[in-house]
Amino acid sequence: MSLLLLADEQPEMVARYIDRGHMWVFTPEDAPEGVVPVVAECLVTDEGEGVLEIKSLAVEPAYQGRGYGRALIEHVAATYAGRYRTLQVGTGDSPLTVPFYERCGFSRSHVVPNFFTDNYDHSIYEAGVRLVDMVYMRRQL
Repeated sequence: MSLLLLADEQPEMVARYIDRGHMWVFTPEDAPEGVVPVVAECLVTDEGEGVLEIKSLAVEPAYQGRGYGRALIEHVAATYAGRYRTLQVGTGDSPLTVPFYERCGFSRSHVVPNFFTDNYDHSIYEAGVRLVDMVYMRRQL
């Protein structure tokens, strides 16, 4: 749950999709014997009409920048290719997340105005930017 809340900090929002999603997790190969730490997670949902959506993608802060998020996206893309046409993700218009998804092959698709201000009970900031609109990005599978 801590990783889910790292990606989506309001539990009520996680509750909207957790029961209808499939979660993938990443554990490092160099973990100590007998310990299986989950260092990254990706939860996807079927949104209909051939669209698979990443609802949650998070990497433990100590493991960020090592390619684990990208590896999960590539695993999901390979696993669901042929079953879905499009992989999409909704994110805040942040200088951290938007460029990350662009490097992973996603392009901007559409925007849901005021998503964060309408759906969260507090302001959310990322990299010093207040998140207001949800930016949807898509990648063909």
